[in-house]
Amino acid sequence: MKKILISLMLSIFLIFPAFAKNVKIGIILGFTGPIESLAPVMAKSAELAIEEVNNSGNFMHGKIEGVRADSTCVDAAAAQAAAERLITSDKVSAIMGADCSGVTTAVLKNVAMPNGIVMISPSATSPALSTEPDNGLFFRTAPSDARQGEVIADLLIEKGFKSAALSHTNNDYGKGLAASIQKNFISRGGKITVTTAHEDGKADYSAEVAALAQAGGDILIVAGYLDQGGKGIIQTSLDNGAFDKFFLPDGMIGDSLPKAIGPDLNGSIGSVPGTDSPGAAKYSELAKKAGFESGPYGPESYDSAALIMLAMEKSKSTVSNTFKKSVMDIANAPGEKIYPGELGKALKLIKAGKDIDYVGATALELVGSGESSGSFAEILIDNEKTNKVSYR
Repeated sequence: MKKILISLMLSIFLIFPAFAKNVKIGIILGFTGPIESLAPVMAKSAELAIEEVNNSGNFMHGKIEGVRADSTCVDAAAAQAAAERLITSDKVSAIMGADCSGVTTAVLKNVAMPNGIVMISPSATSPALSTEPDNGLFFRTAPSDARQGEVIADLLIEKGFKSAALSHTNNDYGKGLAASIQKNFISRGGKITVTTAHEDGKADYSAEVAALAQAGGDILIVAGYLDQGGKGIIQTSLDNGAFDKFFLPDGMIGDSLPKAIGPDLNGSIGSVPGTDSPGAAKYSELAKKAGFESGPYGPESYDSAALIMLAMEKSKSTVSNTFKKSVMDIANAPGEKIYPGELGKALKLIKAGKDIDYVGATALELVGSGESSGSFAEILIDNEKTNKVSYR
């Protein structure tokens, strides 16, 4: 009789999967703070991948639910508390995020590792994360700033800039990127006239801009955040006549900045992770159908969520310490190439025992301990908008 009851209960469970608990994925991003204008599209992109998998009906573990939390981007304690709630209260199986490098490092070291939770960040770019101990739990679909520093140096030299002043936000992201830019620009024959840090959240950046102006340079590189100190440095530079040309790395890219500054920013250049691959076009189409425009780190967010779900399917487990071993297999060759809009197909292939190569929205290839090898878009600010003009 006991065996009959167990068989009956299993049959009911298979017929009515709604009885099963949802698999939860945390989405921790800076919904407040210096990149708050970017976070909504990043979250929607991750949720787009989740919705695609749910609509396919092919995920062996049931339905997936995305649970949002605020990293603030800059407050490590707040980010850790938010991640703790995701794990202990919401019972997430993995985290898509965090976003900024400092809070990502804090969450990884103090929350994810002690709890054995996989994190896949779409935008944490500090070179230090490449060697941060992670127990195999941390991955990122954004390339390291070691790579971005090379791209920025190449662009500056190609555009004829021989000298530059450099201002960076005073945190892990800013320091790591500034060091990479300086090293690579000097190696190519350029001169950094001064490197200074700025704090976010200040009302007045006159002192910082005065120091930059005194050193001079053909262009001012602002390695900061578009909704905070980076914007303040640029506006003050323009107001004081210190600089009229700016280089904007990834944390400064987003249409909110040229809208805030106005036409004086037109002609400035920048860089942001991006590709003109077939997957990027397919992702953009999906985003438009879902009612939003692609933005910086949107494609990387879609890919981060997709990797988590496909690795769960590959490993037949939602336990991070089990499915973490499948992330690199899913992301890289060999296997059938998978693009945005094909997650249901990917799940079927995995179920059939076939290999997949998740190319995704960013022409993804994970190298080293699990980070994107890195493609970048060159940005030109024109008509008060950010425009992608070439790729490398």
